[in-house]
Amino acid sequence: MSTSSPDNPYRTQRCDALRLTQTGAKVRLAGWIARKRDHGNLLFVDLRDHWGVTQCVWERPDPTGGSDPTGGSDANRQRHAELFAEIEGLSLESVVSLAGSVRARSPETVNPRNPTGEVELEVEKLTLLSRAAPLPMPVHRDADYPEDLRLQYRFLDLRRESMRRNILLRSQVIASLRRRMTEADFVEFQTPILTASSPEGARDFLVPSRLHPQQFYALPQAPQQFKQLLMIAGFERYFQIAPCFRDEDARADRSPGEFYQLDFEMAFATQDEIMQTIEPVLAGVFEEFAEGARVTPTPFPRLSYEEALLRYGSDKPDLRNPIEIVEVGDLFANSDFALFAKAVAGGACVRALRAPAAAHQPRSFFDKLNAWAREQGQGGLGYIAYPTLDNPQGPIARNISKDLARGLRERLAEKQNLADGDALFFVCAEKKSAALFAGKVRERLADLCGCREENRFAFCWIVDFPFYERDPETQRIVFSHNPFSMPQGGLDALERLDPLSITASQYDIVCNGVELSSGALRNFELATLERAFAIAGYTKEELATRFPGMLSALRFGVPPHGGAAPGIERMVMLLARESNIREVTCFPLNQTGQDSLMGAPAAVSPQQLKDLGLRLA
Repeated sequence: MSTSSPDNPYRTQRCDALRLTQTGAKVRLAGWIARKRDHGNLLFVDLRDHWGVTQCVWERPDPTGGSDPTGGSDANRQRHAELFAEIEGLSLESVVSLAGSVRARSPETVNPRNPTGEVELEVEKLTLLSRAAPLPMPVHRDADYPEDLRLQYRFLDLRRESMRRNILLRSQVIASLRRRMTEADFVEFQTPILTASSPEGARDFLVPSRLHPQQFYALPQAPQQFKQLLMIAGFERYFQIAPCFRDEDARADRSPGEFYQLDFEMAFATQDEIMQTIEPVLAGVFEEFAEGARVTPTPFPRLSYEEALLRYGSDKPDLRNPIEIVEVGDLFANSDFALFAKAVAGGACVRALRAPAAAHQPRSFFDKLNAWAREQGQGGLGYIAYPTLDNPQGPIARNISKDLARGLRERLAEKQNLADGDALFFVCAEKKSAALFAGKVRERLADLCGCREENRFAFCWIVDFPFYERDPETQRIVFSHNPFSMPQGGLDALERLDPLSITASQYDIVCNGVELSSGALRNFELATLERAFAIAGYTKEELATRFPGMLSALRFGVPPHGGAAPGIERMVMLLARESNIREVTCFPLNQTGQDSLMGAPAAVSPQQLKDLGLRLA
C-alpha cells in the first residue's frame, strides 16, 4: 500500500509512490531530509522514508519581479521567502512533513534509477516534526567509520543504505525460511527462554531467581531439549526462528551473547531424510537471494570428517577453492630426502598442495610464503616449481631422486591435474597438525593465486564426526559435540569399542567455508544415553539432577528423531557478501560483549541485589 489515510496529518503518500500520472495532485509527504542542494533560485531536498526517496523543490521568489511562484501577492511572496529560509536552515536528518503539488521534471533532470525520478514535489507548506542535532557520523553515504562509533549511534548507522539493505535482507530471508518450512509441513513453536543450565559446549548466561533465592535460570544455548520433548509429545515436525544465548567470545562469524537459528526437528526420520528435507529449503533461499551467484544443486556433496581434514584441512571447507591436499608421505618414506623420510618414519604425514600457475612467480613469492609459515609456528614451507612438468625446480627438486620426482608428478597430476606452470608446496608434521596447517596453506594459496570462485555458494555436508575426544588439559574423555547425539552403533558400540574410535550420527552443513549448522540423530534410548554420559564421567544421579525432564520423557515412548539448526546471521552474512556478522544484526554487542548504545552490561542497585538475595564479592 503506497498511500496513507487522507486524514493522516503527516502524509497522504509514501516517498516511493509519486508518478507522472499524479502530476498536479496535492499531496503530503513525511520523512527525513537526506540531502539538500542549493542552486541559487532553487532549493532541492531529497526526502527519505522507509519506502523510498522523493525529490522536493522550493523556488526562491524573485525580488525583481521576474519568475514568481507565489502568485504575485506581497504576503505570499513573504511567506514563500520565509519557507525557503526555514528549509534552508534545517539540518540533514531532520524529520519534516511537506505539502505541495506534484510536477513533472524536465527531461534532462529525470533520474531513471529512482522509481519517483520522473516527478518532484513543489513544496507549498513545511511542518517541522523533529530537528536533528549535528550528526556524529554522516548517513547519506557508505564509508568506513570506527565500529565503536557505529554501534554507539546504531540508530543512525542503520539509516545508511548498505545497512538498510542488510537488515531488510535478513527480514526477507526469515520470511522465506518460514514459508518454505511451513510448506514442508513443519509447525512453528516457541520454546522457553528461562530454562535450566545444560552442557551445550559453551558458557550459560545465568539469571538469578527472586522467588527461589540462590537458584538460577539459564538462557538457552539452543532449544535442544525442548524440541526433543516436542517430538516425544508427538508433533513430529517442529521449527522455530529460535533465539540462542551463549557467553562466548566474539568472532567475525559469531556474535557474543545472542544469535538466531532456524531450529528444526523431525520424528521417524533417518539422517538421509533430514538432509533431503532441509536441502531444498536452504538451496531455495540462497537461489532466491543469490543475485546471479551459482548455488550448489541438491543433493549437496557429503564428506566424512576424516576425508574433509585430509582433502581440505578443515571440517568446514570452502569448496569454491579448487586446491585439494594430497597425502604423499608414502612416496617420501625411505627416500633420499632425509628430512621428510625421517619424519615419516616417526609417524609424520607429508601433504602436498598444488598452487595453480605459481611456478612463474618471482622468488619473493616463495620467500614470503616461507616467512608466513614461520609466523604460523612452522619450520617453513618447502616447494617445487614446475615451469614445465619435465623441469622441476626449487630446493626440494634439487635434493630428490628422479623416481621420487616422477612419483610426485604422477600422483598430483592424477589427484589435482598438476600442469605446466604450477607449483607444489609441502607440509610435514604429525597427522592433526599437518591437516590443520595444510588447510591454512590451502586458503592462503587460493587468495594469492586468485583461484577461488567468488560468485558461488558452495554447500556440502560433513558427516561421521568423532563422538568423544580427550580434553587436552584434563585428559578426560569428553563429548566432541552435542551430548544428546546418537553414537553410530548405539549401545553396542559404547560397550565394546574404544570411546575415541566411536563416530556420532552427527552432520554439519557448510557453505563457503562457514559452518551454518550442526545437526544429529538424537539418542532416544535411555540405556544408551546413560552409558554415553557415563563414559564422559557423569553418574546417573548427576543426569537425573541436570536433565530431569528429558530422562522422565525417555521412559514414556520416544520416536527416533533428529534435526539441525542453521544459523540465521551466518546465512544472511553470506548472502549480503559481508565478512562480519555484526553487519547483518540490528543491535549487536561489540567485540567485548558490550552494548555501547544502551550501556549494557551495567551495575544494578543494592535494592535489586537484595531482592535477589545476592551480594557482590
